[in-house]
Amino acid sequence: MISVTKKTLQDLEFNTILDTISAYCTTELGYQKSLEILPFKNKSELLANLKQTSEYVASFTNNNAIPNHGFETISNELKFLEIEDSFLEAPSFKKIAVLTENAQILVKYFKKFEDYYPELNKKASEITIEKQILQSILQVFDKYGEIKNNASPDLVYIRKNIQVVRGKINQSFGLALSQYNSAGYLDDIKETIVENRRVLAVLAMYRKKVKGSVLGSSKSGNIVYIEPETTLRYSRELADLIQDEREEIIRVLKSLTNELRPFISLLEEYQTFLSDIDVIAAKAKYANKINGLLPKISKEKRLFFREAFHPILWLTNKEKKEPIYSQTIELKSDNRIIVISGPNAGGKSITLKTIGLLQLMLQSGILIPVHERSETFLFDRILTDIGDNQSIENHLSTYSYRLKNMNYFLKKCNDKTLFLIDEFGTGSDPELGGALAETFLEEFYAREAFGIITTHYTNLKILANELPFATNANMLFDEKSLEPMFKLHLGQAGSSFTFEVAQKNGIPYGLINRAKKKIEKGKVRFDKTIATLQKERSKLEKTSQNLKQEESKARKESQKLEQINVKIQDKLERYQELYDANQRLIYLGQRLDDMSEKYFNNKDKKTLIGEFLKMVEIENSKRKKITKKEKIAKEKVERQVKAEVKVKVEEIRKEKKEKKIEAKKAEENKPKVTLKVGDRVRMIDGKAIGTIDKIEKEKATVNYGIFTSQVSLDQLEYIQPL
Repeated sequence: MISVTKKTLQDLEFNTILDTISAYCTTELGYQKSLEILPFKNKSELLANLKQTSEYVASFTNNNAIPNHGFETISNELKFLEIEDSFLEAPSFKKIAVLTENAQILVKYFKKFEDYYPELNKKASEITIEKQILQSILQVFDKYGEIKNNASPDLVYIRKNIQVVRGKINQSFGLALSQYNSAGYLDDIKETIVENRRVLAVLAMYRKKVKGSVLGSSKSGNIVYIEPETTLRYSRELADLIQDEREEIIRVLKSLTNELRPFISLLEEYQTFLSDIDVIAAKAKYANKINGLLPKISKEKRLFFREAFHPILWLTNKEKKEPIYSQTIELKSDNRIIVISGPNAGGKSITLKTIGLLQLMLQSGILIPVHERSETFLFDRILTDIGDNQSIENHLSTYSYRLKNMNYFLKKCNDKTLFLIDEFGTGSDPELGGALAETFLEEFYAREAFGIITTHYTNLKILANELPFATNANMLFDEKSLEPMFKLHLGQAGSSFTFEVAQKNGIPYGLINRAKKKIEKGKVRFDKTIATLQKERSKLEKTSQNLKQEESKARKESQKLEQINVKIQDKLERYQELYDANQRLIYLGQRLDDMSEKYFNNKDKKTLIGEFLKMVEIENSKRKKITKKEKIAKEKVERQVKAEVKVKVEEIRKEKKEKKIEAKKAEENKPKVTLKVGDRVRMIDGKAIGTIDKIEKEKATVNYGIFTSQVSLDQLEYIQPL
């Protein structure tokens, strides 16, 4: 069970990660859940969730895209279902139908493609498929979400009568309109709608000549709106029928609500399942954005993050088109604590935060941006002391607050703890604070805790060098420009380059010398030695990079020469074959000439035929040997061709994958079409295509034929008309 405080979440900016993930959610409940993500308490649940997210990421590149999981929250509907004699309105049943259908589609889908999604299928297999829910709703509602005429026998009768009465209203109104228009009593507009009823637009001077009910007048008073007397009777009859229809609809809705009431717990399961899938999908989309993956989770106490990136910096710098540097770091039983030193602005704090945030993300079920050969184990606690910790609320100084924090560390620290401390020991007198920090470090070491600290204190660098299972590290700097290289190097402490940086920034050399005299010579010599070693390390690093580049060039040249050699050898072999073939033809020609001359002299046909047959037999025996050699050569060529084809296929596959990624990026960067009513659309991560019926407050009502659904505009993509 992992223990993480709010302070650790704040120090590592975990909420920024959750804000980014939640933006990828398509449901309200999924959005809320994603903001509440915390490290898993149970190891098996964590591993299952990580695998589920990893499987969802794989769906982006395989040919089995996961169906839409969208739905509208039905929490209020579930509360109503729990109240006896209550009933749900028509829109609520549409929401329940969409929720049920999408949940059941996903359950069936994961079962069908279990080989691709074993962990997601395991989660889905816990959900029961109940056909009765959809069947009951579809008996009452049509594909547009309207109550069917045949939802009940009485409703059929009432709606038929409504149609008849509406016909009579139109007929009687038409007669009155024709009669009074002929008489010249009507305004040019002739008719209009008032209170949802057709009325005649009668000129005020003729109002007493038109029989009927006055429903209003124009602002100027020149026109009076009258419902004809002949129509009024049918309108009252229609109002009664509409009231009967509403009462019958309520009876039908109550009956349907009672049918669904036994499935309250199952509907809750469907909602929980789809909202969980929404969170998994959001994590997967985030992982896809930062190249996140699932490293090996080891039982052995070893944290090895290779080519690890800070995810927040990754996205920020990518947007700004600035470089982002990866770090490789390892903690294990015989190297539990790393002390990173060196000047400010070299990347010490970012390296520390990167490791802490990635471990926290992983233990919260979020894939992380590291090399696929990375691995880690699961810590019981992650403790952090990062940044300016001055507490204004508690009237504590930075140092007092840090001491309070160290006291908490001492209470909780054990062999399954990861502690991360930035600028260890600062906030007090350097001598005294350094001594206390050294004591704390010895205590953490004695408890076999794993940790990374950053410091400028010389005594901590010396202690790390003396402890067998601790090590120094530094951030590399260019030895000439003193510019940071943002690369961590293990095994050697870092100099603060205090005097070198001061000299570079124009501080007079005389003042620097006076400053040097004010401190102990031993410290200056120690810092100078470290600085010299760092400069040498930087030189070696550059030399190593240059050698690697030269080696790569030499390898390429060697490959080119080898290819040229193969071609030359092939040509020589062909020339040799051609020469041998010509020599053979010359030899055969000479033999034939000799036989012809003998026959010319002795006219002995028998001898001629015998010698000719003998020559033919010899040549045929040679052909057999050549055929065998050719067969062997052919097989060799075929093997080479197959190998080349295989390599070519791999290259084509890689090229296609890269093109697909580029196409996806192009699609993301493509200017978004402003959507309007009537446009054909689909959800970005879905397949079903619908038509926009209505747009209200950045949400669109999309008609899919069988049902309609409310979706945020930013989750829809425009589909070209057929």
